[in-house]
Amino acid sequence: MPQGESEMINQELLEILRCPACVRNGPNAGLLDFIKETWLVCRDCARKYPIRDDIPVMLIEEGDKYVNTPVEQLSVPA
Repeated sequence: MPQGESEMINQELLEILRCPACVRNGPNAGLLDFIKETWLVCRDCARKYPIRDDIPVMLIEEGDKYVNTPVEQLSVPA
């Protein structure tokens, strides 16, 4: 496993996970980027999903809370 990569968030999981708000738009919609070792950020809508205790919280409502927060300002999820 590459340095800095969470045990739960590996490349295989990133290939499967999609933003629940965007996934219905097509097979390549809702792709996520692993950011700051504790966030998944949607490439399409910019929703940000926290990873808590190595578990991605993939609820649209959770992503909505951080949609307007710039990636640079994301801190470790509470």
